[in-house]
Amino acid sequence: MQLTHIPEDQLPAAIAAVRGHLAPGTLARQVFDRIAATLELVPQGYDTPAHRAQAVELCHRFGIETIDEAPQDAYSYDGRAIRTRSEAYVLIHEVAHWLVAPPERRGLKDFGLGAGPETGRIDEANAVLSVDQETQIEEEALASLLGILWEAELGQPAILAFLEQNWLEGWERPSCAANLAENVQRLHGRGLIDAAGRPIPPESFAAGVRRAA
Repeated sequence: MQLTHIPEDQLPAAIAAVRGHLAPGTLARQVFDRIAATLELVPQGYDTPAHRAQAVELCHRFGIETIDEAPQDAYSYDGRAIRTRSEAYVLIHEVAHWLVAPPERRGLKDFGLGAGPETGRIDEANAVLSVDQETQIEEEALASLLGILWEAELGQPAILAFLEQNWLEGWERPSCAANLAENVQRLHGRGLIDAAGRPIPPESFAAGVRRAA
């Protein structure tokens, strides 16, 4: 949920302010510019059937099963499959959680992070909570940003999720850009984005997992 609404007429100023705190040529600046550029896609629609189809396809490209049910009926991710009766950006966010989570937690309901906001069987999901609060916060931030980058990669208006998930909160302050830069570096350090800030595609991600094994 967006903490502070940014009026549409203030959005260009907010984007310019954050950009001004990110040095040209840096990884964070490349990431930010790619996300900001999707503002021009907003008039073409958001969470369209095509967007949802892309999100489901992305699940399958990473070898994640899907179930045509609402997450409120069970779990967003049940340790095997993502339930797909949700918005496109939510499905992509779940894929990002799968990528961020270590392999040993990909078999747990909601990745062992506790119940997600759309999960219906809250007590069961919370029963397999396996991490501390610091890890929850870190992985949520990384999954949020990685999901947004996948939206941009798929040609979807990622700027809307960027706003909704509060990446422009406090845009007037340098700390907003610093927070983005810190999480960009974490994604890069984990091998989830490349040197240009683009998400690692499934075939390269799988190869990286095999090399690391």
